[in-house]
Formats: sequence, C-alpha cells, structure tokens
Amino acid sequence: MAEVGQKLVKTMVKEQCKIKMNTALTWIHFSVLILALLIPRSDGDDLPRQWCIADEQTPDDVLQAALDWACGPGGADCKMILPNKPCYLPNTIKDHASFAFNSYWQKYKNQGGSCYFSAAAMVSDLNPSHGACQYESHT
Repeated sequence: MAEVGQKLVKTMVKEQCKIKMNTALTWIHFSVLILALLIPRSDGDDLPRQWCIADEQTPDDVLQAALDWACGPGGADCKMILPNKPCYLPNTIKDHASFAFNSYWQKYKNQGGSCYFSAAAMVSDLNPSHGACQYESHT
C-alpha cells in the first residue's frame, strides 16, 4: 500500500511540475509578445536615402549617350523630363541625365542595377529634387 501511495505522490508531483512548466512557458510567450509589441519597428523611413545623379565632371556627349541608353534600352521612366513636365527645367543634359540615371537606379538597384553609366554617374546623399520635380528614393 505504501508503494501505491509513493507512486501516487510521484505522479502528482510530475503533474504539478508539468503545470508549473506550462505556466512558465505561457508567461515567457506572453512576455515575448508584449516586448515585440513595445519595440518600435522600422518602416524604412529612418534608413538613409540615396540618389543616383550625373557626375558634374562628365562631358555632355558622354552624359547624352548614357541618358539615351537609360531612357531607351535601360528602361528608366523619363516622362518627367519631357517638355512641360515638372523635371524638364532646367533644360540641361546634366539635369535630365541625373533624373534618368536616378529613375533607372531606383528601379533596378535591388536587382543588381548600378549607378555607373560608364563613369558618368555617382551616388549622392543629397536629394536633387527641386520644386515640383521630385526624384524617387527607395531604401
């Protein structure tokens, strides 16, 4: 009889340990959930923004060739540098190339696209947008 009582006590102790473990695990899960909700999440707005712009030292003929490629086979969205569009002025090869280079780079940089354009472009931390002409910038 004493043996049965000992087995019963052992079984009860095991069950109490399981209950305590389950309670402890529940509290741990609950605590992790609360912490996850309290820690601020980044939506990417705090990451540094960058733009691909024409290098001012590049000759106009080199910029023009790179601009033609970016707006043609390169697939950049160059509608905004057409006449009467927000980025047409200033009407310079450098400004139009900067817009086209940036359009291409923002579109393809996460797929291996570069801001090079035969050494005619460079990455800048300064936003080249002006007035109604807004340059894209994705993190």
